[in-house]
Amino acid sequence: MAGRLLKVSSVAAGVFASSGFYLYNQKVDLNDLSIVRFGRAAATTAVISYDYLTAFRDVQYGTEKYWALRSEVHRRSAERLKDLCCANRGTFIKVGQHLGALDYLLPEEYTSTLKILHSRAPQSSMEEIQQVIREDLGKELEQLFISFEEKPQGAASLAQVHKAVLPDGRTVAVKVQHPKVQAQSSKDIVVMEFLLQVVHWLFPDFAFMWLVEEAKRNMPLELDFLNEGRNAEKVACMLKQFEFLKVPKIHWDLSTKRVLTMDFVEGGQVNDREYMRTHSIDVNEISRNLGKMYSEMIFVNGFVHCDPHPGNVLVRKCPKSNKTEIVLLDHGLYQVLNQDFRMDYCRLWQSLIKGDMKGIERYSRRLGAGDLYPLFACVLTARSWTSVSTGISQTPVTHAEDVEIRTNAALYLPQISDLLNRVPRQMLLLLKTNDLLRGIEAVLQTRASSSSFLNMSRCCTRAIGVLTNGIIHTKHASLADFVIFLDVITLFKI
Repeated sequence: MAGRLLKVSSVAAGVFASSGFYLYNQKVDLNDLSIVRFGRAAATTAVISYDYLTAFRDVQYGTEKYWALRSEVHRRSAERLKDLCCANRGTFIKVGQHLGALDYLLPEEYTSTLKILHSRAPQSSMEEIQQVIREDLGKELEQLFISFEEKPQGAASLAQVHKAVLPDGRTVAVKVQHPKVQAQSSKDIVVMEFLLQVVHWLFPDFAFMWLVEEAKRNMPLELDFLNEGRNAEKVACMLKQFEFLKVPKIHWDLSTKRVLTMDFVEGGQVNDREYMRTHSIDVNEISRNLGKMYSEMIFVNGFVHCDPHPGNVLVRKCPKSNKTEIVLLDHGLYQVLNQDFRMDYCRLWQSLIKGDMKGIERYSRRLGAGDLYPLFACVLTARSWTSVSTGISQTPVTHAEDVEIRTNAALYLPQISDLLNRVPRQMLLLLKTNDLLRGIEAVLQTRASSSSFLNMSRCCTRAIGVLTNGIIHTKHASLADFVIFLDVITLFKI
């Protein structure tokens, strides 16, 4: 028996050694191997699950010690999750960034930790960038550009952007996909789906399968840069009435599914108050215009840019007109809202603004919230139930209320998880978008200004008119304005 074991061990050692020698000679990055990525993810999931299963055994629920310990467990679990995302990169970082944006849906320990992933995305080497451009555009860098800066302007989970100059002297931004993301993404999603099912089996109250469903649907779209280019042109045409909006022009002759070339536009991030002060940019104007833009996308057009984190929204003074502009970047992730959904969503927001409790319940239920409609209203607005009951336009946001909402996100995590699995899939990216926009307003200190509700009300009214009978249309400006005027009088009692 011992002899057989010795033989088996010898063969296994030989196979392992030869495999290692082969991988070394082939210069294979271990991080590219699915088994390594899966093992890392499985180990992290096991450690986090074990921590939650054992940490509270000797602590009474509801005590001060319990809440302090739970915060510690949340914090170290979030750190482990962040480390996993940084190690596996690609799709893992993308999903981690998504979770980090859900300020009012997940515990603060998770969101504050995972936000770091926006600045911790990996960089591809210059050799890898050249290889992708060579394969997709069929030429060497020096044949396509007079100059090409090796240091990227920014690196994201799926790609990085380099500044370059065309032969005709125009400066462009070249977005190049990380070479391994395409091949790894589908396998990574399968891994996430399996591990989340295991977590759901261990903790039945926590069902995050909506996260995998969103990744399955959105990742192929985000990895197709031609789709991103089409989205950019569509939104630029759709919102052409807003002179303050700048969408960089796409250079189609230098664009493929993995390479996107566009005009290079200078600017500061939308949450950079110091940049705005230095360049005499009014934060209230920026916040107001951002609200106009997104209200138009959500309520009127039903075609919504769903990744407005500060790195994708720049502000600047136009070099020619000296007028303030908002530059919208990264058009890979959009949500298309169907007419029935938009109608209910518009009606719900009108009810929330006015404090119409019957309307809030009715349209929340129509959007799938069921008996969780009070929680849904609070999640959607990031306001307390007291403020929702009064009408969110009537009660200003306070720091105490903001803390209350963030605390409740931790207390009601099972119910929030249940809610996110109930609502239409269209709602999930809108919730993320709402949280990102609220984060920008919080930094600019312009959250819940009266003008934002006026803009939202106007868009809701116009959208409902178009969706119901087509009476209100941009071509019929005078009629539209009159109906909007009547509605605003009703809403704000002016």
